[in-house]
Amino acid sequence: MLNDDYLVECKIEEGDEVITKSTAPDPLPTEPPPRVDERDPHGINQHLKVDFSDVLAEPSSFHSFDKVWTWSDILFEASKLWCYRIISLLCAIPVSIVTGFLFALLSCLHIWCVFPCVQLCTLCLPPLRSVWSSLLDVLVAPVFASVGRCCSRIHLTFSKE
Repeated sequence: MLNDDYLVECKIEEGDEVITKSTAPDPLPTEPPPRVDERDPHGINQHLKVDFSDVLAEPSSFHSFDKVWTWSDILFEASKLWCYRIISLLCAIPVSIVTGFLFALLSCLHIWCVFPCVQLCTLCLPPLRSVWSSLLDVLVAPVFASVGRCCSRIHLTFSKE
């Protein structure tokens, strides 16, 4: 099936009538469509965009040979790219499996354990809240009120001698 981007409208004039006809271009277009490969759409790893000039720089008083500087730049970028590709080849699949498993486990625990417990607590806590507040009013409040009245007669005076 062809994408709508490849369809072209052609107007064909036959006498007084204008006929619009959609045709597809050649099966093999000369230019491929632009590749949109956004792997970090939310910009999570903006801090990892490191260029050669961010890492190495020569002061104006010292310069190496131009070819040395150019080849250093090329080798830095190439080694950074290929080391990342090799390390990601070795690590990406196991890390993806482990993180996928952990996410599935946490999702399952949340769906089947945590959320039902939270719902159960929201159903059971209003009666317990009233019992708890009654216990505090009957047992704890009088004790603290008495201690407060006893301590209210204490006066402290400071003097410099």
